[in-house]
Amino acid sequence: MQKIISYPISFIAILLFLLTLVIFHPIQWICFNVFEYQAHKKSVDYLNLFLVRIGHVTLNTFKIEGRATIPTGVPIIFVANHQGMYDIIGMIWFLRKFHPKFVSKTELGKGIPSVSYNLRHGGSVLIDRKDPKQAIPVIKGLSEYIEKNKRSAVIFPEGTRSKTGKPKEFAQSGLKILCKYAPSAYVVPITINNSWKFFRYGAFPYGLGNHITFTIHKPLAVNNYSFEEISEKTENAIVQGIKL
Repeated sequence: MQKIISYPISFIAILLFLLTLVIFHPIQWICFNVFEYQAHKKSVDYLNLFLVRIGHVTLNTFKIEGRATIPTGVPIIFVANHQGMYDIIGMIWFLRKFHPKFVSKTELGKGIPSVSYNLRHGGSVLIDRKDPKQAIPVIKGLSEYIEKNKRSAVIFPEGTRSKTGKPKEFAQSGLKILCKYAPSAYVVPITINNSWKFFRYGAFPYGLGNHITFTIHKPLAVNNYSFEEISEKTENAIVQGIKL
């Protein structure tokens, strides 16, 4: 029954979603080219606020826990499990204070209104997952960027989203580079729950009435631990917080 009800609601949500992306694309362009970084960031923040509100159309709710524990005035490396597109939308909006920049696959850098423009111009980086050597200098550049500007990087070490909520194997290479070249950073593990249910039926229709949560775990100062300790503590915190 829920799936049947979801069809008309999802159709409305998709129209609103696409319309929002199209409207904000020229807004981003103007903000970036005329008013530069801060204005562009504001436009991206409000784009994602609108997208969160569209999530409410499908009766989904969002909650972030532990945000007050995130250090300020230092570089941050957010590490999270990956379940769906609302992982990114929620993190951009709820963590906007920390200027989150993403390590994303190169395919997303073209063809998607607003999204591709922000990935190319907003400070995020694009990597070719088929060419690991290309990723090393790109992620190194992001590390140096957050170290210099006291901003944040977001990495999903699973690489691709889980379609069932069950975590996939965590890769260490990207996080290792970020830690190496942003030595004053704090690694902040985040567990995301239930965003996979938004796509429980596939691309269409959307799942209704999901309670999507972002749980912030204890920050880890890069300088206080070996990378092996950071990797183990981060993965354990994230995985133990996942509710299936």
